[in-house]
Amino acid sequence: MTNAAPSLTHRHGSRVHSHAYAGPHRHVLTGFRISAPAGERAHDDGHEHGRSYDGEHGHSHGLVDDSIKRSREGVRAVALSLAVLGLTAIAQTAVFAASGSIALLADLIHNFGDALTAVPLGIAFALRSQVAERRAGLAVVGAIFISACVAGAEAVQRLVHPVAPTHLTLLALAGAIGYAGNFIAARIRLGAGRRLHSPAMIADGHHARADAYVSLAVIASAVVVALGAPIVDPLIGLAITLVILRITWQSWRTVRREHHATG
Repeated sequence: MTNAAPSLTHRHGSRVHSHAYAGPHRHVLTGFRISAPAGERAHDDGHEHGRSYDGEHGHSHGLVDDSIKRSREGVRAVALSLAVLGLTAIAQTAVFAASGSIALLADLIHNFGDALTAVPLGIAFALRSQVAERRAGLAVVGAIFISACVAGAEAVQRLVHPVAPTHLTLLALAGAIGYAGNFIAARIRLGAGRRLHSPAMIADGHHARADAYVSLAVIASAVVVALGAPIVDPLIGLAITLVILRITWQSWRTVRREHHATG
């Protein structure tokens, strides 16, 4: 039977942890390099440490990966991309007030959800408290869930009592704004993620790129409604709402797990 690798306890920054990687390895973004214990064969396996979301590096509305928070460039990239998404959602809100499109409502809720990721990030830096960050993350996920339920209820209401959206040119423009905002956010995150070798930020970039294509559904809604099928608008809104609920569930599991780990 092969003996298991010894557990190696060490500190990087204010965090202390242990794992079975006995050879020398580097914590990306922190610059700390750990040497192997005496008697162990040295190797550099390129191992990267960072919180995983649901078993893999992915997107979460409620938290920002620790590896990103340890880098000023990572924080700047997150803040800039979230500012872009926030402005995108504000512009879409103005168009929704005029058009009443359920598809647009669902899309702007999603974009606001991404922008709200800045809340726990700001709390983490202001209070330097992981517990406060997790609790803020839970609040963010809860707010997104409630908003998604409102969008879903509105979609069902429009299916029962159809009302065609108006200002279809503005509606299509709002979809284009959503596409552009998410595409720009994706470029910011992917560029920073590749420079920093951050799998979490690269995953967030791919998520933002996927969101850009979701926003194209708003343009499709405007086109189809203009062709005389207004029922498609709440159907698209309901589909986007289901996407938001799925992401919200995954984010809740991530934040809840981290909350228990720190509480």
